[in-house]
Parts: sequence; C-alpha cells; structure tokens
Amino acid sequence: MPKPYSLDLRERVVRFVEAGHSRRAAAAHFGVSVSFVVILMRNYRKTESLAPKASGGRRHSKLDPHRAFLLGRVAERDDITMPELAAELAAATDVQVAPASISRWLIRNGYRFKKNAAGQRARTSRRQQGAAGVADQAPAADAA
Repeated sequence: MPKPYSLDLRERVVRFVEAGHSRRAAAAHFGVSVSFVVILMRNYRKTESLAPKASGGRRHSKLDPHRAFLLGRVAERDDITMPELAAELAAATDVQVAPASISRWLIRNGYRFKKNAAGQRARTSRRQQGAAGVADQAPAADAA
C-alpha cells in the first residue's frame, strides 16, 4: 500500500488552492493527481484537518456483536445449514448476511465440520446399492 503524502505537501496544496488557483492547476503544479487535490480540499473544508486517513488495520465483522446468538444457535442445532442460520439472524436482529459470510465467520471462530474421520461418505452410495440389487435378480427369459 502506498504511503500517504506528507503534511507539508498537503499544506502547500491547500494554500495554493485557497490563494485562488484551481484544483487542476494545483495538481499540475505539485505533480499530484487531480482526484487527490479534490478529495483533500473536500476533507479539509469538512474537518479542517490535513491528516491522512488511517490505512491498513483489521476490519471487524458485523457478525461479532451477534456472537452469542450465532454460537447459541449452532450449539442448539449442530446440523443447522448456513442459509437457515442467516435467515434466523435476519429475523432476530434485522442484519442481512450472506450464508458464506457466516460460514467464514464460524471457521475463524474455531468451528469446523468434517463428515467423518476417514473423509468418506457415511453411507454407501445409491449406485453401489443399485448395482448389487441388479446382480441379485434372475435374468429375464428369452421371448423367442
């Protein structure tokens, strides 16, 4: 991520624009983008601060305040699906969240799901059952 422009440059740009020059002229004079000057002047007029916004850091999930609800529902019904959990959260708290977001949040909070220890299906597949059933049947008599 690029570093923000220095406070010295920001002060010079603001003084240049407030002296009556256009924002485009300030951008050309100081070798910065027009959008930087426009945004700088808008923020300066709104907050009267030249300090850059904070960059980086950890974003916080909007699910964190609903931690007790989500973990409680998972503890009550361990086979609940993510769409069901998203619907219950929306009904209880009016927070709309995609099921995939809930899944990622649960994984970050230590919840994992595996089918079984071997990583295989718990039951045999239908195809195998069907094949065994066909082999047990008697062959059809020839109609000729």
